[in-house]
Amino acid sequence: MSNQSAFTLVNPQNGNLAFKLFSFEDNSHFDHIQRNNYYSLIWLTQGTGKVKADFSEYDFYENCLFAFSPYQPFMLHSNNALMGVALQFHPDFFCIHKHQAEVACNGVLFNNIYNPPFITIDEHTASTFKMLMSQMKTEVQNPALAQDELLISYLKIFLITASRLKTEQEPKALQAIDEQKEPFILQKLKNAIEKEFKTKHSASDYAEILNISANALAKITKTHFNKTLTDLIAERIIIEAKRELYLTNKAIKEIAYELGYQDEYYFSRFFKTNADISPQVYRDTVGFGRGA
Repeated sequence: MSNQSAFTLVNPQNGNLAFKLFSFEDNSHFDHIQRNNYYSLIWLTQGTGKVKADFSEYDFYENCLFAFSPYQPFMLHSNNALMGVALQFHPDFFCIHKHQAEVACNGVLFNNIYNPPFITIDEHTASTFKMLMSQMKTEVQNPALAQDELLISYLKIFLITASRLKTEQEPKALQAIDEQKEPFILQKLKNAIEKEFKTKHSASDYAEILNISANALAKITKTHFNKTLTDLIAERIIIEAKRELYLTNKAIKEIAYELGYQDEYYFSRFFKTNADISPQVYRDTVGFGRGA
């Protein structure tokens, strides 16, 4: 690897970041709230601390990979030096929604509202990542025929490798839960949110569906997901709204209606409160449906 620490490709049409790979040796990049209009994969090779993401806070340790979606707020807090590599790409460069069948990282690495936004990297995966990043750095520095396509191929392998690792690690995390009856309730809750989030927006709706008291469900949700049930529902609605804003040219009013909001302005306020950006600005900056 060369001594250069940042490798960047810019979208020639609009001057926005398309793809970036850079190494870091302190926390200056991530010690304040990030809200980027691109995906971020941050492989931390050294350091420990706390990560704030969306509504939650988690402890993290070295050798973990963080995965954040466009405009997902996050911040890394550490009292020691953080070292690692960050890989960032805009949806216009590579769209995980369009390539879900090939890469299957949406709902696993990204947009997974039930699990912490990171995985632990083992030795085998670390060597794969190092090789891929070395190839990416070489490719960024030597523009040639089909440069984007080759970079996207490396990126796909990176995402597939990370997604496989996360799916391997999640069952183990579930087994560590003490009370075996709770995962079943949680699975039922996930299914209910997935089925009903477009029409049922309140925590009490889901307590009723699961035939459990609102207080009991709130406690279980907070214990196992480190979030309130209201937060989970809001996050699921926002993920769907972002998907529609990106993949379709539907009017915002139509998207609001499909997500159970009769009032477009109420929906826009809800979106801005949770995504920290208006639906229109999200569409303008993340783009729509143009990605590879």
